Amino acid sequence: MPAELPEALTEKIVARALEEDVGLGDVTTLAVVPPDQEARAEVIARRSGVVAGLPVMEIVFSSVDPDVQFEALVEDGTQVIGGEVVAQVVGEARSLLTAERTALNFLQRLSGIATLTTEYVGALAGTKAQILDTRKTTPGLRLLEKYAVEVGGGRNHRFGLFDGILIKDNHIAAAGGISAAVSRARASAHHLLKIEVEVTDLRELEEALSARADVVMLDNMSPQDVRRAVQTVAGRALVEVSGGVTLETVRAYAESGADFISVGALTHSAPAVDFSLEFR
Repeated sequence: MPAELPEALTEKIVARALEEDVGLGDVTTLAVVPPDQEARAEVIARRSGVVAGLPVMEIVFSSVDPDVQFEALVEDGTQVIGGEVVAQVVGEARSLLTAERTALNFLQRLSGIATLTTEYVGALAGTKAQILDTRKTTPGLRLLEKYAVEVGGGRNHRFGLFDGILIKDNHIAAAGGISAAVSRARASAHHLLKIEVEVTDLRELEEALSARADVVMLDNMSPQDVRRAVQTVAGRALVEVSGGVTLETVRAYAESGADFISVGALTHSAPAVDFSLEFR
């Protein structure tokens, strides 16, 4: 099971989303729905997918109205089919209507990421390679989107610029070369912080290995080139593949011997899984 979401941080994200959507008040609901009217609603999957975001949904409803009762009928990570009820909500009709769109937006977005991640992970069955996400996330939603990747069976790359050294092409250009960049990183990093270097060909790979990089990122290489690179590395560093990986090609990259395959599409291109909230 994926790690639990930090409640305090999730509440902050939800608060920003509700401020954006509700603002000074839900004028339609206030005008149309009588106060104190009770309602019961079901959250229904409109197509198959992997559910992610039910705990976030619950926080949305409780933030709008602490008296709303939210019951998840499945756990995050569950594969559901179209028509399946995944949660029930009971409370004042006004509260349910005001929270509805924000709650569904989170559920649909995160479930889409979890579903796509599951597809990538499934394509690697039987290999040693692991699927990683990237920092190509929606600004302000990284915590939730990386959580959804974990729900789908993937693993998180570094969370931000602060928790891992990844020397990319522009760093190399600014530092004056791979060797200089790694040397400076090694001098400033503590002993537990690994150093990863992005390379685009075998020449750069040799330079990164000579500089004692802990991880090499093979950027936009073909599966054939990755196989040759893995042979060159020969266990001296971990190997990550990145750039242009699709569901159609990910298996070939895994079979080339890579340890990790990072896929930006998990968070920047995952189609939402459609859910609806229906009053009963």
